[in-house]
Amino acid sequence: MASADICVIKLRYKIMVQQDKNSEVNSIDTQDKPVALVTGANQGIGLQVAKELAEHGFIVLVGSRNHENGETAAKSIGPNAHAIQLDITDQSSIIAAAERVQNEFGRLDLLVNNAAISHAGAPGRSLEEMIESGRATVASLDEVRAVFETNVFAVIAVTQAMLPILREAPTAKIVNVSSGVGSLTLNADPAFPYRSGFGVGYAASKTALNAITLSFAIELESTNIKVYAASPGFTATALNNFAGTETIEEGSRNIVRVALEENGPTGTFSGPGGPFPW
Repeated sequence: MASADICVIKLRYKIMVQQDKNSEVNSIDTQDKPVALVTGANQGIGLQVAKELAEHGFIVLVGSRNHENGETAAKSIGPNAHAIQLDITDQSSIIAAAERVQNEFGRLDLLVNNAAISHAGAPGRSLEEMIESGRATVASLDEVRAVFETNVFAVIAVTQAMLPILREAPTAKIVNVSSGVGSLTLNADPAFPYRSGFGVGYAASKTALNAITLSFAIELESTNIKVYAASPGFTATALNNFAGTETIEEGSRNIVRVALEENGPTGTFSGPGGPFPW
C-alpha cells in the first residue's frame, strides 16, 4: 500500500474518532439532569462548588480561562463535569461559551458567577498589601478599573449571554459569589471587624456586584429565574493569598446551599451564618 494511501486512511480514522467524540458530547442526555455553569471553576471555591454540584446530580460546566486547566479540573470531578473555555472579560469568549452550552447541552439551570480577582497588581501580595493598595486615597485607577472589569462588568456580560438559555429551563438560578465586605450596612457600623479594609477596589466591587444582583432579581422576579448573592465567608484562597480562616469546603457550603434551595425568595444576600444586610 502506498504511503499516500496510508496517510489518507489515518486522516479518515482521525476524523471518524473526532466525529464519534463530538457525537458523544452532543448526545449527552440532560433531560433528567440539570446543567450548571460555574465560572472560575478550575481552582479554589469554584472547583469545590463544581464538585459538590456534580455530587448532587448536576452536569457541571467548568468555566476556565485556560482550557487545559479546566480539563484537568473537570477530570478531577468526574464524568458529569465538562470543561468550557471562558474568559469572562472577553466578549467573544463569552459568546462562544453560550453557543456551546446551547448547542451541546441544550439547557442551563444554574449559573454561578464565581470568577473574581482581589487586585490587579503584582502577584503574591499579602492581604495587608492588598488592603493598603485599595485605600481610596492612594488606589490606582487602572487597578480599580481592572478589578471592576472582572468582578462587576464581566458578571453582567456573562449573565446577559446566558439568560436566553436560563429562560428555557423550568426553573433557573443565578448565584453571584459576593462578600460580606461589600455590605454597605455592615461597613457603616463602626463595630464591623472588617470595616477598616473597605477600599475602592475589591470591597467596593462586591458592593457593586450586590447592586447588580438586586437589579437582576427585581427585573426577573416575574420569570422562572431567581437571583442571589452568596458569600463564602473569609475562606483561604489565592484571592487573599490564603490568609482566610475557613477551608475551601467550608467556603463552598453557603453557595451550594443557595444553589440547591428550592423554595427560597429571590433577591437575597447571605453568608455562612445566615442573611446579610445589603
